[in-house]
Amino acid sequence: MAANPSTPLGTGPTQTYANHTKWVPAFHMVAFPILAVLFFWSAWRVATGFSVDRLMFLLLTIATLIALFLARIFALRVQDRVIRLEMRLRLAQLLSADLRPRINELTPKQLVALRFASDEELPDLVRTVLVDRITDGRAIKKMIRNWQGDYLRT
Repeated sequence: MAANPSTPLGTGPTQTYANHTKWVPAFHMVAFPILAVLFFWSAWRVATGFSVDRLMFLLLTIATLIALFLARIFALRVQDRVIRLEMRLRLAQLLSADLRPRINELTPKQLVALRFASDEELPDLVRTVLVDRITDGRAIKKMIRNWQGDYLRT
């Protein structure tokens, strides 16, 4: 399979707002569906013929589902913290002197959305986000003209 020259290390199609959502096949299409089937099957078995063994299997399935979701949420939260740090450093280099003191006014959601903006458009976009008090990440992402893909996401 030939590498796609438009993306780092041939990681797939060029990233845009339309396709930037990350799907993890092992999580979204394998682990979660299997555990969902196990949950409903074990709940049905407990409801139709209670036994301690069946109840224990249901509880194990519920605990595994919770652990799966928490592992995903924790990884995404760490990623957002890294993005926040990366964006604060990037903004400190790119923003004009009047905007630099306002970096800490940007929320984590705003910083996560702004990460896709090119260096050239980022200062104007930050000014717009702060002045217009735009808090919706999707709205911020849709304002980006020169999308810079994030190919190392969790």
